[in-house]
Amino acid sequence: MMTIPSIEDMLKAGMHFGHRTSKWHPKMKLFIFGSKKGVHIIDLRKTQKMLGMALEYIKRQSAEGKAILLVGTKMQVKNILKKTAEETGMPYVSSKWLGGFLTNFPIIKNLIRKFKDLSEKRAGGKLDKYTKKERLDFDRQIAKLETNVGGLVSLTKIPDVIFIWDIKKEKTAFTEALKKKIPVVAVCDTNVNPDGVKYIIPANDDASKGIKLVMNLIKEAILEGKAESQNKENK
Repeated sequence: MMTIPSIEDMLKAGMHFGHRTSKWHPKMKLFIFGSKKGVHIIDLRKTQKMLGMALEYIKRQSAEGKAILLVGTKMQVKNILKKTAEETGMPYVSSKWLGGFLTNFPIIKNLIRKFKDLSEKRAGGKLDKYTKKERLDFDRQIAKLETNVGGLVSLTKIPDVIFIWDIKKEKTAFTEALKKKIPVVAVCDTNVNPDGVKYIIPANDDASKGIKLVMNLIKEAILEGKAESQNKENK
């Protein structure tokens, strides 16, 4: 059962530290408690409430069988985000967002198809008939495709929901999601403009303990939603 962390747990995880006051975005004023030594302090009471709302939404979407795309390419988050996606069976982008992914999905769909086709052929030994040089070229193609679309193989259409870690870093992903009217759940630090985010999670977006805490909760929400759906089917 998902447990929303206490204020103390979030403090220990460093989720309250915003950016320097000189780098803030006025649209985040609502979520700022104050400042200390030139750094904004996030109001963790609001974080706690909004995190709970975001998790309930993700859980509901998961229970309805919706595809939730996890996006985060920052060094601090990319590995745990990828692990979370793999453990929940959700698509992800942890290396590079391909421009036009959402706004020109048919092209991305073709890349996914090509990646699956080449990977299956290599695994089945169907590329063995080619020369060593040609096989190396195939290996390079597969490696590049894996980096670009390896986390998207389960997608047959654009995702229903997108979870973004840091909409400033993932500006292109966020902009495309808004254009396609895809609901966005996002971790927002004090330096971003959260306009357009359906569920804002106001929190430090760099602290490793905070990242681990939130991503574990995202995982639990998705898995609990899937379990609920499975239980209904079994009745």
